[in-house]
Amino acid sequence: MDWSNIEKMDTNLLVGVVNTALRNHFSSLEDLCRSNDIDQDWLCKRLAEEDYEYLVAANQFR
Repeated sequence: MDWSNIEKMDTNLLVGVVNTALRNHFSSLEDLCRSNDIDQDWLCKRLAEEDYEYLVAANQFR
């Protein structure tokens, strides 16, 4: 996945891409962000704009 375009991605598409990556490749949001040079605070704020919240126990945004 080319993560360089996530700032322009539709939020609903973004949450799907992030959740798929978390489910298939990463054990935590921190791991995904660190591995792909993504600002974790920015990502959480961006998804929170559409009422998505990261749930640590589920390792996904809902």
